[in-house]
Amino acid sequence: MSLPDPKDLLPHREPFLLIDEIVELEPGAGARARWTLREDMWFFAGHFPGNPITPGVLIVEALAQCGALAAMSLEENRGKLAMFAGIEKVRFRRPVRPGETIELETRLVRQRGPLGFGEGTATVDGQLACSANLSFALVDQSVAEGG
Repeated sequence: MSLPDPKDLLPHREPFLLIDEIVELEPGAGARARWTLREDMWFFAGHFPGNPITPGVLIVEALAQCGALAAMSLEENRGKLAMFAGIEKVRFRRPVRPGETIELETRLVRQRGPLGFGEGTATVDGQLACSANLSFALVDQSVAEGG
């Protein structure tokens, strides 16, 4: 079975699509993905000049996008948006620099109606860079648009 392109499941686009490749996908259960940090990415110029480091909030967003892959791959969720409902127990363990590849893994641990909960880890070369508990709400796109 071939894996879909992240753009087939997520509404995000450049420069805010933070998933380059889906490595593993279990609809409704979890996903593993990769994000390779290029030196020319927009945030490195200012975070921090002469010492570029990937902003932690973008790593957390990448973990959320990884979890959204699992949620959005279910047929009943197609066309919906997975929006943040909460972020807890975030820990950063190492900086992520240009040229490195982040291995993302987010497992969906439970869902109650439109609310879901996941646990994510981001590693680089086998070293933990970030871990977080994430919660999300699945909403119709018309609700997200204010309609």
